[in-house]
Amino acid sequence: MKLTAAQQKLVLHWGEMGARWGISRTVAQIHALLYFSPKPLAADEITEVLQVARSHVSNSLKELQTWGVVGIVHVMGDRRDHFQALKDVWQTFEILLDERKRREIDPTIKVLRETAAMMAEEKTTTDTYTQERLGELLRFMESVDSWYGEVRRLPRAARVKLVTLGAKLSQWLR
Repeated sequence: MKLTAAQQKLVLHWGEMGARWGISRTVAQIHALLYFSPKPLAADEITEVLQVARSHVSNSLKELQTWGVVGIVHVMGDRRDHFQALKDVWQTFEILLDERKRREIDPTIKVLRETAAMMAEEKTTTDTYTQERLGELLRFMESVDSWYGEVRRLPRAARVKLVTLGAKLSQWLR
């Protein structure tokens, strides 16, 4: 498989964005390659197209499968595993948001709660300003977490409508 100039640009950009989001560049590039590929690809094809080590491809594919954004498919007459990205952009986006929440937001809320409990026990050694800042941050994070949970419980059609109507809603709220 040879990438077109447009496909190369997309794969490279997705890799750059992944790196900015704390995702390995190779993981992001493989995801982009599979997302924009019209057919499932074997690991050796991915290695050849992206010119990366086979071990990086294997590890990256495992990570993408763990997230649930890439799956294995079988091709008639070929014993190799082939890989295909979810083609549903909304489902992919929601999976990635859920993963980021699990990795970043949930541990932060846990640490903030633990720290608030520590401060409550040692009232005399923690200044009021720090307690207030922590309390405000914790309330904010819990509110965002609660809102996210409510939105995720909505039917998908409602979530799509919420996003598409967001700009109109913000104008109405002004």
